[in-house]
This record gives sequence, C-alpha cells and structure tokens, in this order.
Amino acid sequence: MAEATANGLGQHQLHVAHAHDAATGVAHAEVHQEHPIKLYLVVWAWLFILSTCSYLVDYFGLHGYLRWSLILIFMMLKAGLIVAVFMHMAWERLALMYAIILPPILVLVFVTMMVFEADYTLLTRMVFFGAGP
Repeated sequence: MAEATANGLGQHQLHVAHAHDAATGVAHAEVHQEHPIKLYLVVWAWLFILSTCSYLVDYFGLHGYLRWSLILIFMMLKAGLIVAVFMHMAWERLALMYAIILPPILVLVFVTMMVFEADYTLLTRMVFFGAGP
C-alpha cells in the first residue's frame, strides 16, 4: 500500500482500485519465490572449502600479517555468502543492500586507516624518544 502511494496514487485511488478488484473477483495471489536446492548446495560447498582454507592457514603455521589477512579474507567471504544467499540479500533492492553492506565496508576502511596511523605514531615516537630502557 505504501508502494502505491509512493508511486503517485493517493489513498482514494488505492481504495477504489481495491474495491474494483474485490468487485470483479480478482484475487491477489501471494508471490512466493523458491530457489533451487542446487544453489544452496553450491553455497554450502563453497563455505566448506573456505572453512577448510581457513583451518589450513593454522595447520601450515603461517604467522604475522599474512595469517591474519588470510583469516579475515576467508571470514569475510563466508559472511558475504551467508548474507547474500541464506539471508536473501542478493535479491533485495540496491538501496537496502547499500544500507546494510556499506557501513561494515566503511568500518574496515577506518580500521585500516587507524592501523596505518598507529604504525606511524609508533615509528615517530621511536625516532624522537628512542627505543626506551
């Protein structure tokens, strides 16, 4: 109903349209979309592969930035698949996708900026104040 008023129809025209449909016997069927089971199985397989890769990072004993970068990449890919398919975000409007996906991306950008700022601050303190006792 709000969609009809947003498209320029007033409440009166909307009420008249519903009355006309009821008078003519036209019933509005609920539209229910089902996705093929193959889609869910493929996503499940990709989640299994990404989880295996995440565990392999620990198994091979990677350390430092490479370890955490790979773990975070695999985590974000898995979260993206879950949100896109199982939470049906892939079939939503673009505005809703931006409203839900854009803030976490911006948080990641700001965290990255803070990491670089922290490294710069530490380097500056070490240059001017020395390494310490």
